Amino acid sequence: MSYGLAVPPAETASSPGQVPPPSAAPRPIPGRDPRAQWALTAAVIVSGALTIRPMGVSGQGLVVAVLFVLNCAALLARGLPPEKVPPRVAVVWLSLGVLAAAALIGAAHGGTAYLFAFFLSGHIGYRLPAGQAVVLALACSLLCGGVLYFEIGPGHQLLPWAVGLTTGAPVLIGILNRAQHQAVDAALSAAESAERAARAEAQAAVLTERGRIARDVHDVLAHSLAGINMQLELADALLDTGDLEKVRAANDKAHSLVKESLKQAQWTVHALREDSLPLVETLTAMLDSSGHRDTLTVHGTPVETPAQVTQNLLRIAQESLTNAARHAPGGEVRVELAFEASSTALTVRNRPATRTVTAGVGSGMGLIGMRERVALLGGTLTTGPVTEGPDQGGWRVKAVIPR
Repeated sequence: MSYGLAVPPAETASSPGQVPPPSAAPRPIPGRDPRAQWALTAAVIVSGALTIRPMGVSGQGLVVAVLFVLNCAALLARGLPPEKVPPRVAVVWLSLGVLAAAALIGAAHGGTAYLFAFFLSGHIGYRLPAGQAVVLALACSLLCGGVLYFEIGPGHQLLPWAVGLTTGAPVLIGILNRAQHQAVDAALSAAESAERAARAEAQAAVLTERGRIARDVHDVLAHSLAGINMQLELADALLDTGDLEKVRAANDKAHSLVKESLKQAQWTVHALREDSLPLVETLTAMLDSSGHRDTLTVHGTPVETPAQVTQNLLRIAQESLTNAARHAPGGEVRVELAFEASSTALTVRNRPATRTVTAGVGSGMGLIGMRERVALLGGTLTTGPVTEGPDQGGWRVKAVIPR
């Protein structure tokens, strides 16, 4: 015997930018093929129609025909999804089916009338909770056995009364099928929940990666375009003075910044590919190309840092230099890199501006990006004005990344 439960379709995600969900087609479960259930039901009905006698339109034949139709209806109702049949309706339907099955055994002269009781009893175990199922199956056994034992109707001559008592036995099969299918449902639900969680985690990873790319693009554009724009504005202002040497110097500086932009683009590609770069050498090259030669001080013994740490420290240094050039032009810049036993620290200090600060306000994304980078690495970021010492009046950025 085979019984089935409906499986709800898996949830799908269709929002833009989400990780594509797997196919929502229902997955087949062992023992749940509805075609097999309908085939068995049809076999029982066809067998009964061919063997149960008498059947007619009057007298005992009419009684047998009516009981046969009632038994067929009770058996066909097995195909109804459990969630569409209220529990009370199921109890009434199955109880009436048991009565019809016992009556058919007693009324028919022969054939396979007893099969209806066996199959209906098995479905009782599947459809109802175990306690109710056992009670109703016991009632089925007693009714069918009583019909044969007390020789009610002509059918008692064909079957021993003990056969009637066994009609309730298939309830155990139904109960086992119900427990098995509930366990399979629970396992599928857990798997679907885990799959949804995995998709959500993958989507979060995608969004995190998008944020990282956005920060890298911002850092490249802010650093290079701000410097290029500053030199072009200077060259434009110097044109009115007629000082061609200074115009050429500003133009050459703009060209050098364009070359620096190409290097920054290469660094961005390295960052996106997570290529490993030497931290001290790359930071030195960055400072040299930005015009801050001999400003790097290294404390401790340099050690190789993970690619992600290296890339983020370089981006923080780059953003700090950009901010210094924008908000404190002409001010001296000092960079310190400290390799300690438990952390790697980068500190960028700049002194107050010595030239006129160009009016304009930054986007504010630079500091946000730096904080996000440090947070992803589990470190700390400290920013703020310098209130004492030789750099008083300037600005300091310090990032500490644990090992």
